[in-house]
Amino acid sequence: MEQDTAKTIVESSSDYLLDFNRASHPLIEIITLPHIHHPSTAAACVRKIQSILRSVDACVAGMEIGGLRADVNVSVRRRNAEGGGVERGHGEYRGIAGLGQRTEIKNLSSFKAVEDAIIAERDRQIRVLESGGVVEGETRRWTLGSTETEKLRGKEGEVDYRYMPDPDLEPLIISNELVEDLRKNLSPLPDDMLTDLTKAGLTIKDAQTLLAHDEVERLEYYFDLVEDLRNSDPGVSIPNDLGRIVGNWVLHELGALFTKSESSWSADLVPTSKLADLLRYLLTDKITTRSAKQILEMIFYGDPRSVDTIVQEENMTLADIPDEEYEAVAKSLIQENGSMVEAIKTKGQQGKVMWFVGQMLWELGQSAEAEKAKQVIYRLLDVPVDSSSKRKRK
Repeated sequence: MEQDTAKTIVESSSDYLLDFNRASHPLIEIITLPHIHHPSTAAACVRKIQSILRSVDACVAGMEIGGLRADVNVSVRRRNAEGGGVERGHGEYRGIAGLGQRTEIKNLSSFKAVEDAIIAERDRQIRVLESGGVVEGETRRWTLGSTETEKLRGKEGEVDYRYMPDPDLEPLIISNELVEDLRKNLSPLPDDMLTDLTKAGLTIKDAQTLLAHDEVERLEYYFDLVEDLRNSDPGVSIPNDLGRIVGNWVLHELGALFTKSESSWSADLVPTSKLADLLRYLLTDKITTRSAKQILEMIFYGDPRSVDTIVQEENMTLADIPDEEYEAVAKSLIQENGSMVEAIKTKGQQGKVMWFVGQMLWELGQSAEAEKAKQVIYRLLDVPVDSSSKRKRK
């Protein structure tokens, strides 16, 4: 633990400014041993630390806005080198020997900066050594977009840092009772949360994305939505893979709308209560997936009506279309588009099947089911179903 002093701003080689706005702010430094051997591993380590601190509300802001900073010590040595000596490295830290002379890069403010700065400094040190030079102990800095680190100052020995106890700060004693209380009441850690999400049916990639997004706001939105659906009326059958279904709609369907509109995440645009109502219609087969996506987009862009009202006024209720009607429309399309049929049957252009499906859905209206239309097309064309085109309803 320490107190911040001031931030040094380098104007030129001879001009330095001191920003005292952060003076006396309390800091906690988390220090790792030199067991990290790859730049991407270092970046992943910082990301992991931040996710743990966020999960227990110890760090509520991201790196980019100052909630966390990384100082990186970099040294190089010949591969597989151990022990002392100039050739094999001469440094030792906490019992770990064979380390080269280290330099420190200060105040890195993003995961990318951590990785890029390490790569640049590693390459610089290798060039110095291969040209017969000596790596000096220094404090260096990194600017986003640079290809080189820059020297700030020479590195004093530890004795020259002038560490001293602060007479105004008494020793901080943490009792076992406090540790046990925190252990019982802190929020779940990211690894535990990841396990819970994958058990609920999400893929590891989707679970990691959900944990990383939007200062956990989207994760809370996901849990609120799952809880709302689980509290549905007995008439709504809750599928075993509810977690996967909800994850798809939150991350992919709703997430795509935020991406398309280039807007930041906000639960206010589509409240969980409205998305839950929409998914109840879908889970009870009262509307098609296509209609559900259309309704979601309408709500996202400001339609104030309830889901019930939209379904009724836009006549989106799923009607039972007879198989004969699917088949009649499909036969008509096949007869009118012989060249496309030939491309599917002789050239294996399976993508054209979805053109037929789209035309069928347009002709049959909102109640048409894409999967049913696709199966009819495959059967009438007498071609094997393309397994890569199979999709589960989200």
